[in-house]
Amino acid sequence: MHSFLIANPKGGSGKSTLATNLAGLLARQGHAVMLGDIDRQQSAREWLKLRPPSLPQISSWDLQPDRPARPPKGTTHVVLDTPAGLHGKKLAQVLKLVRRVIVPLQPSLFDILATRTFLDMLLEEKSVRKHETFFTVVGMRVDARTRAAQELERFLETQGLPVLSFLRDTQNYVQAAAHGMTIFELPASRAEKDWEQWQPILDWIEKPLFWQPMKRVSVASPGDRDIP
Repeated sequence: MHSFLIANPKGGSGKSTLATNLAGLLARQGHAVMLGDIDRQQSAREWLKLRPPSLPQISSWDLQPDRPARPPKGTTHVVLDTPAGLHGKKLAQVLKLVRRVIVPLQPSLFDILATRTFLDMLLEEKSVRKHETFFTVVGMRVDARTRAAQELERFLETQGLPVLSFLRDTQNYVQAAAHGMTIFELPASRAEKDWEQWQPILDWIEKPLFWQPMKRVSVASPGDRDIP
């Protein structure tokens, strides 16, 4: 089973946006996808209630009385959304369930500071140190024309962090989510640029896991990437 954790302790970093759209992308590829939410608010489950039955199916946890939540039978891909403040033993427990972690990061000073501490925590986790779990960063709501975007790129470069892509700041994500949809269900005339920015993410999740540093990704040139 392929498993993905979307995590950042900073609230409003774009975790649910990234998780729902990743689940939607995998479902459109024909995979049996479960979108789970370990947040008490269960926002992923609420989003799934809005999803039209005509769209590729995404399942939620199989919940039974007096039994632990688990993926429905036949699930091949699991995407887990997480709450703000994930750390310590809870983080270690969740990391045991997945092989890949995607950290969404917005171009603001407060997001960068909070995420830097979280990334340090990830690097100290046993599964990451032993190369059993792999993590990467995705820039969220990035406008390449702004100073904030330049500061984000500078931070990621100085930290030597693996960066998959920078997703632009657009209402496409908000409007799609309001109808239980993802950007992959929007017409190409509206979302083609967003689809292009997701291609490096798709490349990463489809390739076998192995330990190899990623090359730098420029916020100003989202189409020019070399990803292991």
